[in-house]
Amino acid sequence: MYILRRTPHTGGMHAPRRVWLLGTLAALTLLSAPACSGSGGLDNELDAERAYLGLDRAVDRAIKLGFDGFNAATNANIPDQSEGGDLSGTMVVGGQVDQGNSNNKEMRLTVDLTDYSDVLVENDYNIVYNGGPADLTMSLKGLPDAELTGSFLGTFTMDGDLIGPVELDLEITGTTEEVGGIIQRAPGTTRIVGTATSDFGVFAVDVTR
Repeated sequence: MYILRRTPHTGGMHAPRRVWLLGTLAALTLLSAPACSGSGGLDNELDAERAYLGLDRAVDRAIKLGFDGFNAATNANIPDQSEGGDLSGTMVVGGQVDQGNSNNKEMRLTVDLTDYSDVLVENDYNIVYNGGPADLTMSLKGLPDAELTGSFLGTFTMDGDLIGPVELDLEITGTTEEVGGIIQRAPGTTRIVGTATSDFGVFAVDVTR
């Protein structure tokens, strides 16, 4: 707070005017501060969304690789499935799947990322992800045309245009179908909802594949 006091005139005609101008400029600076704060809040919301968007294709890819492993499995341990990111790095999905003749199956999978990066449309925004294992579980009830439920839980570390951890807490629902002896997701039925939490905030995820 600035308090202006009138001082006795000692011969300098402009001294009081200088004090008044300095106080006014300081007050204007203080009044303008909240506007900058609001802009930062908007930036954080966008970056919270970007933190997830960099993983959006990765979540879908992990589910796909999980089904690839499910179809390739000859025992409880599925063979590791790997695939590269659109720009760089590698995703590896491994784990276990129930065996036997039951038409209900459970998949308990892990997802690891190494220097993984996909293309983002917005201004070529690029984020590189490392870390894991994240836990991917999927339950299939009523194969081959099964009800799919599952979850994707884990934390990855961001580098590049964003830096810091991002934690995924996602739920998966959908249905499956059999095509040529292969169990796969029925197109357009997989819904992924939940949150992606980073230092920039919490982004609500709700996408359908």
